[in-house]
Amino acid sequence: MNKIDLKRLAGYRQDLALWSAEQAALIREGKLDRVDLENVAEEIESLGRSEESEIENRMAVLLAHLLKHQFQPDKRSPSWTSTIFEQRYRIARVIRRSPSLKAYPATTLDGEYLIARRNAAAETGMPIEALPETCPYTIDQALDPDYLPGQS
Repeated sequence: MNKIDLKRLAGYRQDLALWSAEQAALIREGKLDRVDLENVAEEIESLGRSEESEIENRMAVLLAHLLKHQFQPDKRSPSWTSTIFEQRYRIARVIRRSPSLKAYPATTLDGEYLIARRNAAAETGMPIEALPETCPYTIDQALDPDYLPGQS
């Protein structure tokens, strides 16, 4: 990044990357009277929301692949298993970074299952009615690194 000139600050809506660097520099230098407090607070709040959003997105992908794995055993592929592993790993990584979100995947399970069910049906060509209306997996099963539905 270019050298920051704190004499002339970028606007929040003009250049978010430059604005962020400038705000961080102002805070580090103790120039709190020049900090754009309202927008800094908004950006800090958005960090938590983005972590939640990442968990939600990854849960939907994970659940869709668990459904495909269970309901299309003849079409199982290493890429499905790899995607299942990756989504679990990345969810766990978010939780390691933000331990307060440990219970969050459980709160999203039912909502993300609705998305996963539709996506799995669309991706496989199966009628949506062929997939369970409610999530057939517990949160522990969904996040268990060794669990794969339809296998003993």
